[in-house]
Amino acid sequence: MVVHEEAVEGVTLLTLDELTQRVGMSVRNVRFYTSRGLVPPPVRRGRSGFYSADHVARLELVQDLQSHGFTLAAIERYVARIPASATPEDIALHRTMLAPWQTEPPVELSREELDKRAGRSLSADDLAVLTTLGIVTPAVRGRYRVAVAHLSVGIGLLDLGFPPDAARAAAEVYAAHGRAIAEELSAVFKKLVWPAYKESGAPPDALREVVERLKPLSVASLVTAYEVAMDDAKREGIARRTEA
Repeated sequence: MVVHEEAVEGVTLLTLDELTQRVGMSVRNVRFYTSRGLVPPPVRRGRSGFYSADHVARLELVQDLQSHGFTLAAIERYVARIPASATPEDIALHRTMLAPWQTEPPVELSREELDKRAGRSLSADDLAVLTTLGIVTPAVRGRYRVAVAHLSVGIGLLDLGFPPDAARAAAEVYAAHGRAIAEELSAVFKKLVWPAYKESGAPPDALREVVERLKPLSVASLVTAYEVAMDDAKREGIARRTEA
């Protein structure tokens, strides 16, 4: 691929064809995302338009958001929160934080395959509980994305008669606190981790490796904190009943 050395403020520029090859996206999609404001317009040089590393980074971010199931409207809201002055390295941070934290990606199964994995024919109520708990997610054409590692836990809860209302209430608790933890951890990375790596001249891949290494530690820390909090709550409950 021939890279055009023409530059703006020292930034190497790519033609539209070179850009589409770099990000693996069609010309039509690039123009569509530009029209939606997800990437800035091309840099004009006479009648020709050229693209910089900023265009590449933002298009790669859009692709990552799509792969995580974001709708176009959700992608637009997400991108709108990123300052126009954000550098490609800043955008790489967003991509790093989007990396899935599951130890095992979900597996797509047909209904028959799901029942086989579950060891029984699941009723509509069973599916509703598993869906609410985030273990099963409906996909297209009657298929399901299943967190196989957690399926046995969900089936065990069904066998114990876990109420659907309790599943919904628990899911709301997980979602609310999970979102708060994610936002606070993101703030820590943006304010303390990324500036330190950026100042040292480390590439975005270095931060990605840090996040990857932190995943098991973060999960273990959350489990430990949960266990300690539950033990404290039980002790406090016993103390209140004793005092009464």
